[in-house]
Amino acid sequence: MRTPIPLKDRKTDYIYIAFFFVNLLFITYIVDLEQLVIKDPANFKYPIWPLPFFVDMVHWWGNTFDPLQNARPVWWKATIWLDVLFFGPYYLAAAYAFIKGKDWIRIPTFIIMSILFTNVFIILSEELWGPTPARNLPMVLLANAPWFLFPVFLIWKMWKNPYPFSKEG
Repeated sequence: MRTPIPLKDRKTDYIYIAFFFVNLLFITYIVDLEQLVIKDPANFKYPIWPLPFFVDMVHWWGNTFDPLQNARPVWWKATIWLDVLFFGPYYLAAAYAFIKGKDWIRIPTFIIMSILFTNVFIILSEELWGPTPARNLPMVLLANAPWFLFPVFLIWKMWKNPYPFSKEG
């Protein structure tokens, strides 16, 4: 019989939980959702959600640093749909599993984090070498670093132990 390792004994998991909540409550259903409900940032009406403040913030980022975000090519929107439909629910499930110490999140973590790493790699490749490069590449790379690094850290965490949140006893 396995028993959960208390969260207080898994200090680094607090960082992962924060990552999940930031993504769930801000990135996925505000920043990313805005890019699906507003087709053209140069010509739009404010939607019910996200609120105008958040829409303006997303557009400011695109105008100031990252024109790819405002260009919204089809492949970009496909990555956003993955975020809204799959990553969002994963972040909720992962936050719960990390807080409660549930080992069943291990395999979904391999899957979702592999997809996230791949998406960010493709996006950053466009930012570096594509037809819509970043206006401020260091800022864009720094802003995207968590979505490039956290998948690596989470896959490593899950890889090294088949029971990352529990122990015998």
